[in-house]
Amino acid sequence: MEYKTILVTKEKEYVVVTLNRPREMNAISWEMRFELEDCFIGLEKDDSVKVVLLTGGNYVFSAGLDIKEMEALVDGEIDDYFKSITRYLQKIYTFRKPVVAAVGGIAMGGGFNLATVCDLIIASESAIFSHPELKFGLNPLFDPLRRLVGIAKAKEITMLGEPIGAKEALRIGLVNKVASPEEFMDEAKIIAEELSQRLPKAIEAVKRISDVVPRLDKSSALEHEFEITALLFSRAESKEHMQKFVAGLKKRKKE
Repeated sequence: MEYKTILVTKEKEYVVVTLNRPREMNAISWEMRFELEDCFIGLEKDDSVKVVLLTGGNYVFSAGLDIKEMEALVDGEIDDYFKSITRYLQKIYTFRKPVVAAVGGIAMGGGFNLATVCDLIIASESAIFSHPELKFGLNPLFDPLRRLVGIAKAKEITMLGEPIGAKEALRIGLVNKVASPEEFMDEAKIIAEELSQRLPKAIEAVKRISDVVPRLDKSSALEHEFEITALLFSRAESKEHMQKFVAGLKKRKKE
């Protein structure tokens, strides 16, 4: 797949999607949103792709929405503009396969939103997260953030708009791992490779469970999880993987 604002590279059983507007600090334009949505639609249908690694490269993730485009909007374009934002974020947020964000440098506003709709975030020590929208009279995207850090912390981040460094992001649970600027992309690729070895249906089940069970009472949550476990266990593919795992344990004991 060839696009103007993103690069798509296949590596083994995962794909690296790189935001590619370096002169604009990967500001998210109409065209980029359309291309990301189209790209993720195609990747979801491609059974050879098990994981997506989303990045802006080594120096910046995304400075947010394209301010020049926003300033030029006329009243008749506003609804379509924000619907396009909703569509592309929904596609990534509800993607059936794991999405790993590799964040180097700035992830601000709409770029911060993009990172938070991914499943895992691997950050460079140079990463800075910020929600300055209230300073401009706009509301930041709240739901994906509060799922990561909780309501109280999400209110603080969105209301104050203060920048968050990588170490603080790790401390509050915003990101999963932090690595040096030279190593964070390699770390993200190791995780993508590891996830690609998992059974796709099992990974999809974990994503579905993580979305559903927080809204259930304790008893219903347990029932829901074990219903899905039973369905997965009944699959021949799961039993084959279990047999391989047990065989591997026996082999290591003998050694």
